[in-house]
Amino acid sequence: MPVYIWKGKNSYGEKRKGEIEAPDQTAALAQVKRLRISDPIIKEKQKDLLANIPLFKPKVTTKDIVIFTRQLSTMIDAGLPLVQGLEILEKQQANSTFKTVLGEIRADVESGSTLSDSMRKHPKVFDSLFNNMIEAGETGGILDTILTRLATFLEKSMALKKKIKGALTYPAICLAISILILVVILVFVIPVFTTLFEDFGSTLPVPTQIVVNMSDFFKSNFIFIFIAFFIITWIVKKIYSTEKGQMAIDRATLRSPVFGPLLRKVAVSKFTRTLSTMLSAGVPILEALQVVARTSGNKVIEQAVLRVGDSIAEGRPIAEPLEESGVFPNMVVQMINVGESVGALDSMLEKIADFYDDEVDQAVENLTAMIEPFMMVFLGGMIGGLVVAMYLPIFKIASVV
Repeated sequence: MPVYIWKGKNSYGEKRKGEIEAPDQTAALAQVKRLRISDPIIKEKQKDLLANIPLFKPKVTTKDIVIFTRQLSTMIDAGLPLVQGLEILEKQQANSTFKTVLGEIRADVESGSTLSDSMRKHPKVFDSLFNNMIEAGETGGILDTILTRLATFLEKSMALKKKIKGALTYPAICLAISILILVVILVFVIPVFTTLFEDFGSTLPVPTQIVVNMSDFFKSNFIFIFIAFFIITWIVKKIYSTEKGQMAIDRATLRSPVFGPLLRKVAVSKFTRTLSTMLSAGVPILEALQVVARTSGNKVIEQAVLRVGDSIAEGRPIAEPLEESGVFPNMVVQMINVGESVGALDSMLEKIADFYDDEVDQAVENLTAMIEPFMMVFLGGMIGGLVVAMYLPIFKIASVV
């Protein structure tokens, strides 16, 4: 729907201006006059030329969805009609992409569609977990409660992602800086010393000769190294796009000595919290397991959860296939077994998720504490080794003199 800009004076003679959505200029003029604006001037707002290019559209973040979910839950709990709540949230939405999505959802709901069906038309914004939860809330007549649970779940998931990113950001930055320093030294610093060494005329020490050879090789083959880097990256992406390749890489990641234990704890926390949230909302366990598998983010975990669903469909308890998968720790399996036995599986899963959230916090702290001295030694050893290698011939010249 087009947006119109208007300006005029109110009944007190004060200047006013604003924006309004209307199907055409006549309808916009009628809406402005209902605001008691005299002699209004209306013109259609010019569209941004980049608005329709996907690259320049703002992305809908998890934070946007959390705020929307919380606010919609509050409005429904207060007795506000769903369509009116969606309209209010659409108007106050600052993210233009999300604003458009909310407008389309509101229009679908007004035409008679359910909220879950309207949201399923936007899978890039609302995933299958969100849609299934909303459908369960609509079916059970507890949409406000489900929205509150969803907001809490998304907030905890967002906090977990933030912790993981925080743990990985520091080593990534240190590694990038070390590579940049190494390239600068090899390309710009070493050649200056090489000229000096050529005038020296004597045989260079072995460490110095190795560094000089590295510099010559890098300068001569810089373009090929650059191209090879992108080719290797492309090959890895192509391998990861296949099911076997993704399975192999994800399995190797989970078994890696440094990040493997952390990623396994994250996977357990995500699995238990997602399943707990869906079961407490009334989603059938088989359907919930399908959604949990698709949103796991790891092919090994996904296959294990799908096998659990197949076993449950055959009449077996959930704990047995979880133990057979070999992915989940024995403590998790035993606690799930107890929860299933006493009929409190959803609350037990939530307790496991809270426990593993604390485990993730501790693992992140330990990983950061371990990486810091390692990176310092790596950077110091690399830079110090290059400096010593370059100054060895100078020390030799000084001894001769």
